[in-house]
Amino acid sequence: MSLIAWIVLGLIAGFIASKIVSGSGQGAVMDIVLGVVGAVIGGWLFNTFGIAGVGGFNLYSLFVAVVGASVLLLLYHAVSRGVR
Repeated sequence: MSLIAWIVLGLIAGFIASKIVSGSGQGAVMDIVLGVVGAVIGGWLFNTFGIAGVGGFNLYSLFVAVVGASVLLLLYHAVSRGVR
């Protein structure tokens, strides 16, 4: 995938994951970072369970990225609440 495709996929996945977990977006730049890192985490998780990870710019890759970004957000919220 090209860099532009990763950015677009990251923006969409990060925004959807933010809406699912927090109820609001995190901002364009943070949604992109969240989505791209989420795609990497989701790809790793799916590969760990023997399922294909991110494989291009398609709905399945978007789903993998949203799952990974949601896991990342849930972990972040769990850790940040435990630190306070």
